[in-house]
Amino acid sequence: MASGEGAQQPHCLVTGATGYIGGRLVPELLDAGHRVRCLARTPAKLRDQPCAQHVEVVRGDVTDAASLGEALRGIDVAYYLVHALGSGSGFEATDRKAARLFSEQARAAGVRRIVYLGGLTPADVPERELSAHLRSRAEVGAILLRSGVPTTVLRAAVIIGSGSASFEMLRYLTERLPVMVTPSWVATRIQPIAVRDVLRYLVGSARMPDTVNRTFDIGGPDVITYEEMMRRYAVVARLPHRLILRVPMLTPRLSSLWIGLVTPVPPSIARPLAESLRHEVVCREHDIAEYVPDPPGAPIGCDQALTLALQRVRDAQVTTRWSSASLPGAPSDPLPTDPDWAGGSLYTDRRALAVDASPEALWQVIEGIGGKNGWYSFPLAWAVRGWLDRLVGGVGLRRGRRDAARLRVGDSLDFWRVEEIEPGRLLRLRADMRLPGLAWLEMSVESDGNGHSRYRQRALFHPHGLLGHLYWWSVSPFHAVVFRGMARNIARAAHHAAAAPDNRGAARG
Repeated sequence: MASGEGAQQPHCLVTGATGYIGGRLVPELLDAGHRVRCLARTPAKLRDQPCAQHVEVVRGDVTDAASLGEALRGIDVAYYLVHALGSGSGFEATDRKAARLFSEQARAAGVRRIVYLGGLTPADVPERELSAHLRSRAEVGAILLRSGVPTTVLRAAVIIGSGSASFEMLRYLTERLPVMVTPSWVATRIQPIAVRDVLRYLVGSARMPDTVNRTFDIGGPDVITYEEMMRRYAVVARLPHRLILRVPMLTPRLSSLWIGLVTPVPPSIARPLAESLRHEVVCREHDIAEYVPDPPGAPIGCDQALTLALQRVRDAQVTTRWSSASLPGAPSDPLPTDPDWAGGSLYTDRRALAVDASPEALWQVIEGIGGKNGWYSFPLAWAVRGWLDRLVGGVGLRRGRRDAARLRVGDSLDFWRVEEIEPGRLLRLRADMRLPGLAWLEMSVESDGNGHSRYRQRALFHPHGLLGHLYWWSVSPFHAVVFRGMARNIARAAHHAAAAPDNRGAARG
């Protein structure tokens, strides 16, 4: 497709639309006037997005030929923004299979361009010495370039933006550790890029001429070490000077465990990020500017990118987060709403209380749960559960919230995730923690018809095997304390919020 004035706006397919980059790319494409279709395994995760009514959402998976072929029908530009990072040791094979299938289906559907965001790889390092993460990203890019469909492969190093895994890792390490014992990779040179520039290049790639089939290195104007980036963050965040001590024996595996203890980023994500920093990743060209010209002030420098990201965090305007990229469980997993619950055993803890507050006041407390507001009961018990989850490689309790007041389907919420929300009536959370089974926590609001309300709470657990049953019975005595206190304190907080809104949450316990 040749670029030029008056050309018809491309019809774009975005895979990974529920992820960090994809979730931000969709509104940018709409603002540019493109028609957008989103492919999602769980379309409900896009239901509450601000742009949901302006896009077409189709259910499917990049590893399923039938659904992929249907999603690509009538598409001009297909954005490939998915990967299996964090899904286990077989993620390279999964990525390879998905890329090949996407290539085949895109060619068969007559797609005019594929756009892929990959990782920047060092020039002088043999492929066998690259981290599995970078090696897989490079392989996916090569597969797409051989697809027979003109392809743009954008290769970026560290992406700086509110909610990105790289930024969250940087932020928590720098803020929480005034004295840091760090691995040797903090001295590696990198070329970070602001997420705004990444999105600008992605959108602009839709208009590239048909003759373009190649990779482009994309980065900001600054080439610095990771250590220097931590120091720059400390200055931007107005933190005291950080003392950084390098320890060569900290391997990527040990580094990932260390990062997992200090930051919300779990070891399964931290390790490939750390491994990717072992080698220098600096752009070797800036040819992208020939097709997507840089406007004044772009690319954005590191200090400005850090400032913008930090300001969005402080203003609670983080639109997407790294932790929103995956929903636990498989599509075939049972739901607590299934009739007669066909999934087998389902343990339940039920609580119900009359609340001396309006349904609106009660719902405000429920939707604000988690993060800095806590869980309204026995904080030490929740903290210990989070620590235990981190020790076994789980996400722990520190992911917090994307937004301090509002939730939407797919949002991560500490070690839960929003599976369903009916504003003013129902919030259902599904556990992201490591468990021998599936777990949910439901909170609902009913009106008593007299201006007051009734609070209902259900904790549900579907055990997997004998270990699952033993787990439930071992923790059920604690549930009696934690969940009873939780219901009581939520009701009390709603009462106080109705009486004095400024005191909301004062009775968390």
